Amino acid sequence: PGHVQLLPPQNVTLLSKDFAMILTWAPGEGSPPDVTYTVRYESQDRLDKWMKVPHCRNIPRSFCNLTCALSNLYVKVRARVKAVWGRSQSPWVKSQFKDYYSDVELAPPVLTLDVRDNSIHVSASFPLPTCVENLTWKYDLNLWEAGSEDKVILCFVSQQKKYEGYFRKDTVTINTTALRGNYCFSARALYESISLKHSEFSQPVCVLLNHKG
Repeated sequence: PGHVQLLPPQNVTLLSKDFAMILTWAPGEGSPPDVTYTVRYESQDRLDKWMKVPHCRNIPRSFCNLTCALSNLYVKVRARVKAVWGRSQSPWVKSQFKDYYSDVELAPPVLTLDVRDNSIHVSASFPLPTCVENLTWKYDLNLWEAGSEDKVILCFVSQQKKYEGYFRKDTVTINTTALRGNYCFSARALYESISLKHSEFSQPVCVLLNHKG
């Protein structure tokens, strides 16, 4: 294709979802089906210095995960995107400013349960981008008897194995000697930045404890 008037991408938005900072957009009106896009970003501490994002150069999709491309998760950034088709290029379109630290939106953790004779081992995990694994996330773990409204809330933070202490990928052991019947577990992730943020609770996982017969 030669030089064609290529309209810029629309609805360019920098959003935070499930621990990731993602730039999204829609194709410009009348865009050819094989149009591609290139993304760059700038941070508030280095304005007018637009950084390349190697994995988002001439891509066919209409989103770009910027999380691990960002040089500083504590500084506001914005991104821009342009459409490319042959030798034609659209103007750049910029997003609003956001910063990962205060704008991050959390995903609920995934719970795994291992029932033993007088205990249950609960582990919680979620797919964190590798570049943010050193940040400290907390968990609320709910445990309740199915059909009741009485929920016992247990609090966890990351990095240690102790009960009511820090943990991320480690297993937490709960004594189930006094529990008899169908019990459910659900958890949410918490993160304290400028204010306390939390995810939705995970889907309940229910198990039968100390069932005789």
